[in-house]
Amino acid sequence: MNGSILTLNAGSSSLKFALFEDSESLTQTIRGEIENLDDAPHFRASGMDGKILAEHSCTTNSFADTLATLLTFFETHLESSSINAIGHRIVHGGANHIAPAIVTPELLASLDALTPLDPLHMPPSLAPMHAIAATRPALPQVACFDTAFHHTLPPVARQFALPRAISAAGVRRYGFHGLSYEYIAGQLRSQLPGLAAGRVIAAHLGAGASLCALSNGASIATTTGFSALDGLVMATRCGRLDPGVLLYLAAQGHSQADIEHMLYHQSGLLGVSGISGDIRVLLASESPYAKEAIDLFTYHIACEAGALTSALGGLDGLVFTAGIGEHAAAIRAGVCARLAWLGIDLDAAANTANTQRISTPDSRIAVHVIPTNEEAMIAQHTQSTYRAHTLQEPAS
Repeated sequence: MNGSILTLNAGSSSLKFALFEDSESLTQTIRGEIENLDDAPHFRASGMDGKILAEHSCTTNSFADTLATLLTFFETHLESSSINAIGHRIVHGGANHIAPAIVTPELLASLDALTPLDPLHMPPSLAPMHAIAATRPALPQVACFDTAFHHTLPPVARQFALPRAISAAGVRRYGFHGLSYEYIAGQLRSQLPGLAAGRVIAAHLGAGASLCALSNGASIATTTGFSALDGLVMATRCGRLDPGVLLYLAAQGHSQADIEHMLYHQSGLLGVSGISGDIRVLLASESPYAKEAIDLFTYHIACEAGALTSALGGLDGLVFTAGIGEHAAAIRAGVCARLAWLGIDLDAAANTANTQRISTPDSRIAVHVIPTNEEAMIAQHTQSTYRAHTLQEPAS
């Protein structure tokens, strides 16, 4: 093994990582997570067979020290090998970053300048890149943007009906979960090329949730917009909301910080149910509020799917992915029942068994379950970008 690709996916309180052999097959060998970054970080790494390779609490709350622990683990574990490059999931690339890029001081500065577009997610996304640039400056890094896949949105799908000066300042629909949708588009091309060439709605349903309209594999519409708050009801996020509600709350004396916290952390399935944002908990609950939250979830998925079908000019396939989409048969059944008018005929046994195709042979719309893999997508982008960069470097 000549080297490896390390992928990092930073959240507000955790850092997920995965290691891939830098070969043509990009075989994943290790996965793990550092949890509780703000308070007593806990490191855990395992092999793909589930065997724990390392697990311990970190000695300090310093992010730089925690990241150093991660890199030291890999440098020790890999022994005769090395990390060729590190790939990062960056939530927001703005209007200009539409392809993976080698991390440079100039790129870091431009991404720091985008923080006002997403002050909640950008700082944790950028923190690992800054820390590695400071402690391992010779280690190549690649930024992979969650918004990049949606750069194919036509103007009519990305523009808000706001004054042109506001739009020119960057207020527009960007779309998110792009690395997941890019992976699904690739899986469709390799597994179901006929469907991939048609009109497909991909449903990324997890704690964060959205839909994407794919026309011949390209994104032409999506439910998330300027922020990851828009569109579907999510675990703790509100989804689509009348802006007048925000004006009302502000007039009632709620601060911007209070409103932001409510919209991101106290709304969605949690807010409606009063129980949990975890769909598994709600499906197991007998509370009428849990049922109400689930009904709201499937209702909005179906309504947004209807809108995306209009954008596509028809529909050939529906793909469920991500944690809920891949594992919650009851949610898939609820969504498909609401979309029966499109010609969806669900195979109940196949749906319960989580098979790849869960629609009947006679269904006018093909319905599939395809697991996503954002880490693999980051690794692919990192490998190709790193190799291209290496070829461009002048000989010493």
